[in-house]
Amino acid sequence: MVRRPLGNHHHGPDTLLVTSDATKQTVPVAEATESLRELIKRARFVLFDFDGPICRLFAGHSAERVAVEQVRWLEERGLRGLLTEEERAEPDPHAVLRAVDQRRPGSDLVVELEERLTQQELTAVASAWPTQYADPLIRTWYAVGAHLAVTTNNSPAVASRYLATRGLTACFAPHIYGRTQDLHFLKPHPYCVQRALGALGATPEASLMIGDTPSDFAAATAAGIAFLGYARNERKAKVLREAGAEVVVLSLEPILGVLRERGGK
Repeated sequence: MVRRPLGNHHHGPDTLLVTSDATKQTVPVAEATESLRELIKRARFVLFDFDGPICRLFAGHSAERVAVEQVRWLEERGLRGLLTEEERAEPDPHAVLRAVDQRRPGSDLVVELEERLTQQELTAVASAWPTQYADPLIRTWYAVGAHLAVTTNNSPAVASRYLATRGLTACFAPHIYGRTQDLHFLKPHPYCVQRALGALGATPEASLMIGDTPSDFAAATAAGIAFLGYARNERKAKVLREAGAEVVVLSLEPILGVLRERGGK
């Protein structure tokens, strides 16, 4: 049996928050939480990306191995030339799927490759690790009356299965929006974000998206809503800052702290 943490423990140094000021420095939360508080104060509709802010889906089932298997599967069908050398070495299975879709859009090949990726993602759920503080953050935000949704490039069936294992389904259902077989609508396209906003009856000024990639930031921006970046290390934080994200946290703990402050008032 795989044991997974509850997502509310804390190890290491004090939580840090990153802002995109001129110095691009990481500063203690106590010195740079006003923007974070303002984002949270306005947010009545909160959209979470899945793999990153909620969990590490491929923590125990390597995404790179999945990408390698995708490439091998194509080669076994005589389709090696469909990908460039760089694409064949790509460690991200979503990138391989996109590349095939660009050359064979809407084909049975793309449909089958997408279905195979979904099965790999479903397998990965069993060994996925919750992002630290994600579970209590979700429950707290839901408890104080926020309307939550998942907007992901993963299969919505995968997100649903994972949330069920954590007892979080009620916090989101039925608002779980993910990859369809029309891969043109993957983020950075704002399609899944717009679907969530429409279904929630959300107004852009009262909405917030939490994501961990530049494509999340681009989708939120295109949909006209605020964005809060989550990065599990400084390298990923730098990528988000360079993409234009104004507030990036290195842990979900400060978000939970602000919510608890509000709840105590």
